Amino acid sequence: MTDVRHILVLPDRDAAEEVAEELTRRFEGPHGEPQLVREALAGEDDAEDAQWLVVLEAPQGHYDPKLLDVLADEYDGWLEWD
Repeated sequence: MTDVRHILVLPDRDAAEEVAEELTRRFEGPHGEPQLVREALAGEDDAEDAQWLVVLEAPQGHYDPKLLDVLADEYDGWLEWD
Protein backbone atom coordinates (compact mmCIF):
# COMPACT_ATOMS: atom_id res chain seq x y z
CA MET A 1 0.00 0.00 0.00
CA THR A 2 1.40 3.40 -0.92
CA ASP A 3 1.76 6.27 1.51
CA VAL A 4 -0.36 9.36 1.06
CA ARG A 5 0.48 12.85 2.30
CA HIS A 6 -2.35 15.00 3.61
CA ILE A 7 -1.66 18.67 4.25
CA LEU A 8 -3.99 20.73 6.41
CA VAL A 9 -3.43 24.43 5.74
CA LEU A 10 -4.25 26.63 8.74
CA PRO A 11 -4.18 30.37 9.35
CA ASP A 12 -1.92 30.46 12.43
CA ARG A 13 0.30 28.44 14.74
CA ASP A 14 -2.30 28.10 17.51
CA ALA A 15 -4.79 26.53 15.11
CA ALA A 16 -2.13 24.20 13.71
CA GLU A 17 -1.09 23.05 17.19
CA GLU A 18 -4.71 22.42 18.21
CA VAL A 19 -5.41 20.45 15.04
CA ALA A 20 -2.23 18.38 15.49
CA GLU A 21 -3.25 17.54 19.07
CA GLU A 22 -6.74 16.58 17.95
CA LEU A 23 -5.36 14.35 15.18
CA THR A 24 -3.02 12.63 17.65
CA ARG A 25 -5.99 11.91 19.94
CA ARG A 26 -8.25 10.64 17.15
CA PHE A 27 -5.74 8.60 15.18
CA GLU A 28 -3.44 6.78 17.52
CA GLY A 29 -1.19 4.27 15.84
CA PRO A 30 2.23 3.52 14.40
CA HIS A 31 2.18 6.43 11.96
CA GLY A 32 4.31 9.27 13.33
CA GLU A 33 3.21 12.50 14.89
CA PRO A 34 1.73 15.19 12.66
CA GLN A 35 4.44 17.59 11.48
CA LEU A 36 3.95 21.35 11.85
CA VAL A 37 5.49 23.50 9.13
CA ARG A 38 5.41 27.28 8.72
CA GLU A 39 5.09 28.41 5.12
CA ALA A 40 5.40 32.04 4.04
CA LEU A 41 2.92 33.11 1.40
CA ALA A 42 4.43 33.78 -2.00
CA GLY A 43 5.63 37.36 -2.30
CA GLU A 44 5.04 38.21 1.36
CA ASP A 45 7.86 39.48 3.57
CA ASP A 46 5.82 40.02 6.73
CA ALA A 47 6.24 37.18 9.24
CA GLU A 48 2.55 37.42 10.09
CA ASP A 49 1.64 36.62 6.49
CA ALA A 50 2.30 32.91 6.82
CA GLN A 51 0.27 29.77 6.81
CA TRP A 52 0.86 26.84 9.10
CA LEU A 53 0.71 23.35 7.70
CA VAL A 54 -0.05 20.13 9.52
CA VAL A 55 1.48 17.34 7.44
CA LEU A 56 0.34 13.72 7.81
CA GLU A 57 1.89 10.77 6.01
CA ALA A 58 0.35 7.32 6.26
CA PRO A 59 -0.80 4.42 4.11
CA GLN A 60 -3.74 5.24 1.89
CA GLY A 61 -6.98 4.85 3.81
CA HIS A 62 -5.49 5.48 7.27
CA TYR A 63 -6.93 9.00 7.44
CA ASP A 64 -10.43 9.83 6.27
CA PRO A 65 -10.05 12.84 3.94
CA LYS A 66 -13.60 14.00 4.64
CA LEU A 67 -12.91 14.08 8.38
CA LEU A 68 -9.62 15.93 7.81
CA ASP A 69 -11.38 18.47 5.59
CA VAL A 70 -14.09 19.07 8.22
CA LEU A 71 -11.48 19.44 10.96
CA ALA A 72 -9.43 21.93 8.93
CA ASP A 73 -12.60 23.89 8.11
CA GLU A 74 -13.44 24.18 11.84
CA TYR A 75 -10.19 26.16 12.20
CA ASP A 76 -10.68 28.28 9.04
CA GLY A 77 -8.31 26.12 7.05
CA TRP A 78 -8.49 23.57 4.26
CA LEU A 79 -7.11 20.19 3.20
CA GLU A 80 -4.66 19.59 0.37
CA TRP A 81 -3.44 16.26 -0.96
CA ASP A 82 0.01 15.46 -2.19
